[in-house]
Amino acid sequence: MWQSLFRRKSLSKGDFNKDDKHEDLHKVLSVRDITAFGIAAIIGAGIFSTIGTASADGGPAVIYLFLFTALACSFAAFCYADFASRFPVAGSAYTYAYVSFGELFAWIIGWALIMEYAVGNITVAISWSDYFTGLLGNLNINLPLWMTMDYFTAYNGYNDASIMLHAGKSMSELSASLQTGYQAYQSAPTIGSFHFVLDIPALLIIVLITWLVYRGIKESRNASNIMVVIKIAVVILVIVVGAFYVNTSNWSPFMPNGIGGILKGVSAVFFAYIGFDAISTTAEECKDPQRDLPRGMMYSIIICTILYVLIALVLTGMVKYDELAVGDPLAFVFDKVNLNWLSGVIAVSAIFAMASVLLVFQLGQPRIWMSMSRDGLLPKAFSTIHPKYKTPYFATIVTGFVVALPALFLNLTTVTDLCSIGTLFAFVLVCGGVLILHQQKDIPEGKFKIPFLPAKLILPILYIVICLLLVLYQSDNVKDFFSFASKEISSKDFVANLDKDELNSIKEFAYKSDSLNVLKATDFDTYIQNLKASEYSNLLATVTLPDSKKFISSWTLFKHKIPMWIFLLVSVVLLVMSIRKNFSLIPVLGILTCLYMMAQIPLKNWIGFFVWLLIGLIIYFSYSYKNSKLAKRTS
Repeated sequence: MWQSLFRRKSLSKGDFNKDDKHEDLHKVLSVRDITAFGIAAIIGAGIFSTIGTASADGGPAVIYLFLFTALACSFAAFCYADFASRFPVAGSAYTYAYVSFGELFAWIIGWALIMEYAVGNITVAISWSDYFTGLLGNLNINLPLWMTMDYFTAYNGYNDASIMLHAGKSMSELSASLQTGYQAYQSAPTIGSFHFVLDIPALLIIVLITWLVYRGIKESRNASNIMVVIKIAVVILVIVVGAFYVNTSNWSPFMPNGIGGILKGVSAVFFAYIGFDAISTTAEECKDPQRDLPRGMMYSIIICTILYVLIALVLTGMVKYDELAVGDPLAFVFDKVNLNWLSGVIAVSAIFAMASVLLVFQLGQPRIWMSMSRDGLLPKAFSTIHPKYKTPYFATIVTGFVVALPALFLNLTTVTDLCSIGTLFAFVLVCGGVLILHQQKDIPEGKFKIPFLPAKLILPILYIVICLLLVLYQSDNVKDFFSFASKEISSKDFVANLDKDELNSIKEFAYKSDSLNVLKATDFDTYIQNLKASEYSNLLATVTLPDSKKFISSWTLFKHKIPMWIFLLVSVVLLVMSIRKNFSLIPVLGILTCLYMMAQIPLKNWIGFFVWLLIGLIIYFSYSYKNSKLAKRTS
């Protein structure tokens, strides 16, 4: 059984999928269309939303994070392109893992991609809803509040507002978000004690996009191209107009919060890049996938990186970096300089930008399910092709339900980390798959091949240089990493670790003792995180809580560093293997950069990711392992 878990598809191009009798999809995509899909997937929530938070944390130096992330994605894109030119079939990283690592890893990576696309699209749908309802509000069209947000945002807003009102605050003293949540929960229709709070605009956009993807690749392509032209035009307009309002003094200090501040935005910035891999799922709908897919991936990453860097420089030049932690940073900076007409244009273009991201992700997910179904790992219905539209229609409909239902009820904007870790894991396996592939002798040749640079000559020098730089410029951070002495818990973790009764008690204490009325303009979490170090220490000393809730123990310190220890261990193993096996440098750097970004994601998201994988393994061993077509073919 152990060997059967790693059964691989044939590496011969003539044997690949030789027994699969399935209907062909429409081959209509050119390199321009593929590039447009890539841009559609990359320029969305990142440039219109998360770029603000990342800039507030890292300052103008956030451009280094964009460049580093683009470099990591480029290494992965080289590996995707190598696979795509050899095996031009749908399935993306799932298919590539099948021919390199074997069936078990193929299932794992396919299951991880389900999380990437589903969670990513839920998050983007909710962001789209926020922009859309804001635009309607500017046009004096106001939907009932209970129809414009998810249940848990409304419930938490109602709960927090009730505590503040009980502590003596008036409604006018509450932040806008708390007032909105409170009013939405109170005004919602009820059955018994349950309040119906539903994000209806998020549902409608998902239904519309799913219908478009269901209708066909031509319709999806045309819609994507139109939306890409609109948002690229707006982004260029923002850069050109904003350049005239840049105050270079805002770029000083350039790196206000050091390397740590820049790295805080890893998940937000990487979330801005995920999706370029989705275009590899359209391989069977490309006119010349072996030539056009590699080009489309590279072109889209290069174009989007240039735009991201320019936008970041304009934003941090127009206003001080610490003012950018807002949900709509592009519109915010132009409101600051009284260009309200441009803010309106940005709001409209954001709707198109986010819709295009939804389109590409909704396009990619069904094609991965289709590939898994063709291999027998999912029921046959998932690979059924519509006789007229030539799309995997059942898988498309299921994808719509998987995204639409959670978007109605849940606020998943905080699970960016979970989405990113699934994508990075897929990138790591694709890069590792290329290393395995290049060790084989019977691999088919493609029109694109990764340039060979000997890792055994370059990697040791790179390691030495990085170690020297860390010792010279980051010695304090290095000492802190190897230190396990107990210390005060961070303000963010302090709030997260409290149970409901403890949290309510602390909130009431803070509200009553808030002599400066800081809480008028903010919520409780932001209030705690914005306290000065001395004020925060005084709060911890005053409140009655167990020490475990106020201080981090040695074990807790160590366990949160486990992802980085994993990265260090893999780095050493890769160095040894590169010397012994003469690995190519680019895939090795792809593994290292993607794994490093995974190491920056909190441990709780690693745990959540492994729980998701465990669920997937249960499904694999209960259904997929027994129904695998490769297993029947082998026997």
